[in-house]
Amino acid sequence: MNTYIALSSMSLDLKRCAIGYHRGSTAMAQKFSEEAVKRGKDINPNYLKPYLKRLLAEVKSLDRIEDNQAKAEKALLLSILFQNAALNISR
Repeated sequence: MNTYIALSSMSLDLKRCAIGYHRGSTAMAQKFSEEAVKRGKDINPNYLKPYLKRLLAEVKSLDRIEDNQAKAEKALLLSILFQNAALNISR
């Protein structure tokens, strides 16, 4: 899969995850969190910068955060960072 598409898709999944946790819809948020982890597995880490590899690991550990608002904030932050990375790759 193209790295740009995978990063963009993961960014969108994380944004939807953040919105779900913020609205209190944990079932929806967990589903999109799982989708983001699946998309992360599609990305070949050999083509990524080291900071993106660390961020991919943070996506996998998102479910360890207990507070849903903290999860929402972390998911939104990761979403923005992956979106920016995808835009830089596409140039």
